[in-house]
Amino acid sequence: MSIKIVLILLALSGLVGIALGYILRLLIALGQRGSLEIEVRQKLLEAREKANRIIEEAEEQAERMEETGKGPLREREERLEQFAARLGKREEYLDERERTLADKLEQAERDRNEVENLKRERRSELVKIANISEEEALRRITEDLEESHTEALLARLQKLETTSRKHIDEKARELLVTAIHRLGNSVNAEVMSMSVQIPSEEMKGKVIGKEGRNIKAFERATGVDVIIDDAPDRITLSSFDPLRRYIAKVALERLFEDGRIQPAKIEETVEKVRREVDQIVKQKGEEAAYEAGVVGLDPKLISLLGRLHFRTSYGQNVLQHSIEMAHIAGMLAEELGADPDIARAGALLHDIGKAVDHEVQGTHVEIGRRILEKFGVDKRVVQAMQSHHEEFPYETPESMIVQVADAVSAGRPGARRDTVERYLERMSDLERLASTFPGVEKAYAISAGREIRIFVNPGKVSDIATHRLAASIAERIQEELKYPGEIKVNVIRENRVVEFAR
Repeated sequence: MSIKIVLILLALSGLVGIALGYILRLLIALGQRGSLEIEVRQKLLEAREKANRIIEEAEEQAERMEETGKGPLREREERLEQFAARLGKREEYLDERERTLADKLEQAERDRNEVENLKRERRSELVKIANISEEEALRRITEDLEESHTEALLARLQKLETTSRKHIDEKARELLVTAIHRLGNSVNAEVMSMSVQIPSEEMKGKVIGKEGRNIKAFERATGVDVIIDDAPDRITLSSFDPLRRYIAKVALERLFEDGRIQPAKIEETVEKVRREVDQIVKQKGEEAAYEAGVVGLDPKLISLLGRLHFRTSYGQNVLQHSIEMAHIAGMLAEELGADPDIARAGALLHDIGKAVDHEVQGTHVEIGRRILEKFGVDKRVVQAMQSHHEEFPYETPESMIVQVADAVSAGRPGARRDTVERYLERMSDLERLASTFPGVEKAYAISAGREIRIFVNPGKVSDIATHRLAASIAERIQEELKYPGEIKVNVIRENRVVEFAR
């Protein structure tokens, strides 16, 4: 009984201890919680105080900045107010000045009207007194002045004219001398013959051929004289036409390289060289246009320009003459304030008609104008080139410059030889006359014009007709041409039959 009571008491005491422990722990926990809340509240209070201090400091700093910024603004406002005040005073001054000027203008207008009225009244009184009109009085005064000062006026005008002409002549000479000194090209005159070097002496025999048939075939195909003299390594080609000489030279050099020299090969080579000359002509034209500084020309016009390389005028190469003229004309145009491009183009193309003057009727100037117009060349260039022989009036400053450049280039010492030109004209006239007869295929003037070889079409001219043709040509030459000595008319008729074996 007592043990149970003891156990019960122990159990109760344990429960009481547990309850007391729980209560004690609860009290302790509540005490710790209260201390944490107090600490949190304290920190919140500190944070609020710090925030308030920051806000106060920021407000103080903002106030200080506002005060600092208001100073310049107030100064600027004060300056603007002062400027506005000055503008107001200036406007008042200008308004007053404008009113003063308006008053003066009104007074000037009134004075002017008063003066005009006085003039009219004075004129009316003078007309009444003199009994003549104002126009008549002016005319009489003018006549009296002319009569009393005519000699003085004429002397003055004559002096001014002389001085002006002298000044203009001096300026022109100065410009021409400057242009000529700037262009110091040498003058190369064409000759009537050229030499071709042969590889060996035995080649001369091949050129001559059996009974001279090779040299005859070569002369017939090229229209040049082949002179084989005692010179050890040279063969001379003679002709008044530079193009023929060039073709003959190239063809002969090709035959030397090939080694097969016989009539058929000669004709084939000469014909091939003639075709190649077209490319050479084009190249010469392009080089001339580039050297003269003329661009934008039609390719066909370039080819016509290149043909002038094989033409001469009084012994002067026409293409070189045209290039030289282009340089002179360009320099003169720059000195005189004209258009240098137009002057250069007009000078370069001034003799373009000579490229086909033996094929087309008319002077080379007229032919040149038609050619340039056909290829759409600038009208100013046509005007510049058409007056270089004064066949057309001078329409532009560039036309005068081209004419002067032509005279300068042609008149330079050694540039031209009249005797050579007359000789070339005589040779050309001789060939042209023979070519007018029907049936004539080719006509070559050789031996310095002492002989003309005429090749006829065997289908159109018979053997008997060749005698009549030779006599007719000789008669025309006697009637129309002037020449020293006598001219041998050699009419050649050769009948060839060609057939192909297939």
